[in-house]
Amino acid sequence: MLARRITTILPDMNEEEALEVTKIYSIVGLTNNNQIITQRPFRSPHHTTSKVALIGGGRNANPGEISLAHRGILFLDELPEFNKSSLEVLRIPLEDRTVLISRANQNCRYPANFMLIASMNPCPCGYYGSNEKECTCSSRDIDAYMHKVSGALLDRIDIQVEVHSVEYSKMVGNQTSETSSQIKERVNKSRKIQEERYKHDNIYSNSELTPKLIEKYCKIDSASKKLLEKAFKKLNLSSRAYNRILKVARTIADLEERENISKEDIAEAIQYRSLDKKYF
Repeated sequence: MLARRITTILPDMNEEEALEVTKIYSIVGLTNNNQIITQRPFRSPHHTTSKVALIGGGRNANPGEISLAHRGILFLDELPEFNKSSLEVLRIPLEDRTVLISRANQNCRYPANFMLIASMNPCPCGYYGSNEKECTCSSRDIDAYMHKVSGALLDRIDIQVEVHSVEYSKMVGNQTSETSSQIKERVNKSRKIQEERYKHDNIYSNSELTPKLIEKYCKIDSASKKLLEKAFKKLNLSSRAYNRILKVARTIADLEERENISKEDIAEAIQYRSLDKKYF
């Protein structure tokens, strides 16, 4: 439910992004009367989807789901149920934001700059760690289930959040919350800040920052550096996680319309990296 609603708060596509998406969809005949696509894509392939359908290929080297999700969302529900070899192929596109499809008679490179959203249960029965129902899985079953997703892939996911079951009283209560349009307004402001910052770097957002650009735009003070050092020693995080924490912290600061990254931004970003070390 959360994944499907994220499209309602994503920033509006600019003209160049819309043209990129439309070109990809026109290759596979998915445009409507040759109209420009202005809504960010949301692709949700079933876990039985083949590697070719996910990555792209076939006789005509057509774009796959990761390219059809370009500038939008690729949602993989029940992540461990996907073929492990298909998931491992995602690792390079997540880094390069493109995918190269090689065939005997041609090579095609398609853009694949998508937001990956994945969901999974903590165990086969779904109740590991629950306060409401006892888990019936053995430790071996839980370990085998969780390791269907490699640590290398999980390391490439910026934000990892555990979502617990919602109490009935909260579902039927009269609590008010922000609307999608209100959240989107903040997101659009943040995106404009980023577009202005990176107008000479040929990128649109913090997620596209390279290590060199991270060094330039994600400077932190000594207190933040000490906090990061402590987190790395305690959680045994990778160098890739370091860059991703800084990019998330940069985004948190932008949402608050702050020019500099604070220690609190770093602390919040670190909290989103605990899942891989808890289970892996």
